[in-house]
Amino acid sequence: MPNPTALKFAWPRARIAETPRWTVQLRPKQPTLGSLVVVCKEPATAFSALSAQAFTELRTVTTGVERLLKDFVEYQRINWLMLMMVDPDVHFHVIPRYDGSRDWDRLTFRDAGWPNPPVLTEAVSLDDAQVIRLAAELAARWPGR
Repeated sequence: MPNPTALKFAWPRARIAETPRWTVQLRPKQPTLGSLVVVCKEPATAFSALSAQAFTELRTVTTGVERLLKDFVEYQRINWLMLMMVDPDVHFHVIPRYDGSRDWDRLTFRDAGWPNPPVLTEAVSLDDAQVIRLAAELAARWPGR
């Protein structure tokens, strides 16, 4: 059973990829196009509490995420944020950063914070159908598929 953080971020509808210890999911609220969450499946609420295997898999996951998003959104920078204030399970918010905007499905996604820290409160909220379509598109582009 996925943990509460994975469920909050629309698992399984938003699932893009999984390893035995991590799930990569689309953020339903997109501060920039392609924003994701990477959630650890282990029962840990501290980064230091992860197993050695989780840390090893995290390298594979980060490589996959960065290749996927570079290809999909052509980001200029990428922010990995570990913001475990509301959702205590170990997870990262991955925000691809770019100057200007990107378009998908007749929607425009502007990076409101560029070139400063990301503005997470200014986001495009996707409906369930959009979450499913964008997650499926990203899953099909996942490196190695």
